[in-house]
Amino acid sequence: MSLDAITQNVDKAVSGFFEPIASWLGEVVFFSVSIGDTQLPLIVAWLVVAGLVFTGWFGVVQLRKFRLAVNVVRGKYDEKGSAGEVNHFQALTAAVSGTVGLGNIAGVAVAVSIGGPGATFWMVLCGLLGMATKFVEVTLGVKYREVHADGTVSGGPMHYLPKGLVDRFGKKGKTFGKVLAVLASFMVLFFGLFGGNLFQVNQSYAQLVSVTGGESGALGSSAGALFFGILIAALVGIVLLGGIRSIASVTSKLVPAMAGIYIVACLVVIVVNIGAVPSAVSTIIEGAFNPQGVAGGVLGALIIGFKRAAFSNEAGLGSAPIAHSAVKTKHPASEGLVALLEPFIDTVVICTMTALTIVIANPASWAEARAGESIGGVTITSDAFGTVMPWFPYVLTIAVMLFAISTVLTWGYYCMKAWTHLFGRSKASELSFKVLYTVFAVAGSLLTLQTLIDMADAVLFMLAVINIIGLYLLAPIAKRELNSFLAFVKRRDAGLDADADADRDGDDDQELVKTTA
Repeated sequence: MSLDAITQNVDKAVSGFFEPIASWLGEVVFFSVSIGDTQLPLIVAWLVVAGLVFTGWFGVVQLRKFRLAVNVVRGKYDEKGSAGEVNHFQALTAAVSGTVGLGNIAGVAVAVSIGGPGATFWMVLCGLLGMATKFVEVTLGVKYREVHADGTVSGGPMHYLPKGLVDRFGKKGKTFGKVLAVLASFMVLFFGLFGGNLFQVNQSYAQLVSVTGGESGALGSSAGALFFGILIAALVGIVLLGGIRSIASVTSKLVPAMAGIYIVACLVVIVVNIGAVPSAVSTIIEGAFNPQGVAGGVLGALIIGFKRAAFSNEAGLGSAPIAHSAVKTKHPASEGLVALLEPFIDTVVICTMTALTIVIANPASWAEARAGESIGGVTITSDAFGTVMPWFPYVLTIAVMLFAISTVLTWGYYCMKAWTHLFGRSKASELSFKVLYTVFAVAGSLLTLQTLIDMADAVLFMLAVINIIGLYLLAPIAKRELNSFLAFVKRRDAGLDADADADRDGDDDQELVKTTA
């Protein structure tokens, strides 16, 4: 039996078994209510409302403290002797690499096809709101992280939900917190294996095949797919062996490179069509409030924009705090401020650049998609680049590859933290996970397992329900941490002995951190 036949049989068997489960779970998690002529998934409303609440609660922190966040990334307020494994910039790039991916390329194309150009405006607004949510969850992630005896760090919702609930509610929150920690670990692990690993490898392989001659090209055969999968698995396995320091070292170079390549590519299309820019911006703003041919009108464009942004930047899902928790700092809110830059980079900058490129280039495939014929996602973005130079889709292919690899690496770290929380931190446990994760990377180029990927999406957004409830309950702690860091910044800017005060603050904070061997 050929390799193609084997993979097809595996795909059919897995889909047949999990399809009823995935279908039911998707209907529950992405349950939608009819508003006019369009559907609003309640999970999207849940994420957007959280952004609104935290924006108000913290006094529009994403705008007022944006400059301070940039200064923290630059290292202006670094603290000597801080526990952690990576600096602020490395933590940010590691987390950004988990959110910036195919959703920024294909997802945005779908958004402006279904919701029209006006969906871009609402997408940006949702990204701005998500900055406040990201600030809260990452501040809590650093506050309640575990610093192990070997200097490594573990953090995320599986840590701050149980510890934070005990901190606020005493023994009453202990059992509930432990249950939430197990559920959070399982959800992160399941999504990481299928959505953060297998899907990314599968889609990057598909894009590579499309620009190298299709199925009749050099990589179009099952042997080519296997070679690609093994190559990616080897790269991922080598980096994973080094832990977050190795991942951060790679992503701190990879993320700026991939974002730079993609943004430059978008700018080339925009500059070539510079005369169309004012009209495109006008079309986006007008389409936000007076969309033509969009189901549900303004509300339809708003929902599509919010949906794409919420799915892209992962604010409120609890994934990013896992990477950010490894930062070297004594003030949790310092990394919370750094993290609010993440939705800005992911949604406000990169998603907007994609949308603007498509609107300006106006490729034929986009017109067909808006007419309801077919929605190609990444094909539309590729065609937009192709309007400038025929070889420009190759630039997109490089960006897709970099996006996919960085996402696989970051979700490998997220998954490992979830795995060790469930099964322990022994060397045998960690090695077992790394082998499992690399096997999934190989399978990604051979299998689609679309049913399990859909199921993984639903599982991850289930985590958002649990996580945001916890964020509401623990927001006063995040507020206290913000005030503490702002006081530290004030002392540092005044030239006072801020480090000594920070040491005392850090010692107090470490009493809440469980150090394990």
